Amino acid sequence: MTAQSDNTPTPAVQAEEPTRALAPADAHSTTLHLGPTEGHVPDHQPSSPDSEYSATVLASHWIQRPATDDTLVEPVPASASPTRPDRVEGSVLRFGPGVTAAVAHRTVQTLPATSSAPAPAGRRLRKNALPTLLVVALLVFLAWQRFGQSVAVTQVAVTARPTVLGCDGTADIVALVTTNGRPGTLSYRWVRSDGTASDVLHEVMVRGERHARLHLRWTYQGPGHRAARAELHILSPGHRTTAAHFSYDCP
Repeated sequence: MTAQSDNTPTPAVQAEEPTRALAPADAHSTTLHLGPTEGHVPDHQPSSPDSEYSATVLASHWIQRPATDDTLVEPVPASASPTRPDRVEGSVLRFGPGVTAAVAHRTVQTLPATSSAPAPAGRRLRKNALPTLLVVALLVFLAWQRFGQSVAVTQVAVTARPTVLGCDGTADIVALVTTNGRPGTLSYRWVRSDGTASDVLHEVMVRGERHARLHLRWTYQGPGHRAARAELHILSPGHRTTAAHFSYDCP
């Protein structure tokens, strides 16, 4: 018995087709069916792997895009007003990123110049009080020496020389006025016993001068006998009257 070899051809193993996943089509998509157009596929040729493949044209909104980020972002709160800087011995401490150059330049141009705060009125008064008092005291002292106490008459003495006057002689009546040595002016007048009087006369006294000599000259002529009296009237300062006597004898 002869063994027959099995020459039955083994069906060819078809190549594994890759699997293509398509997204489902909607009503607006267009389906295109691909397949044989005409005739019958020969039996000895395996059917095309793409014979049953259908392609779907998708709308643009079906194209897969990166998923949107649904993470909630908390809004950044508005920055609070900056903390007021502390002043330390004249310097300013600042917090934060600082001021940009443009802002600083604009600030320098727009801000008005500030002047130093004035000192309190009480402090200024105390500061200026002592020099003012010294100046006032000096002025008062000088004014008191010059104008405060004027000349004053303390004593007046009047004498006539000679006391007996001869023919056609002239008597010299001298008044010695004593003062307090202050500067000023003496006002006086001579009055004679024959009824005549001088005008108001003035004697200027300088500082430190304590005595003033005032003269009156009285002349007689011709024969005769007379008793003469000369009076000195101090008009200012004060009022004083002092007299001197002499005689005229001419046979």
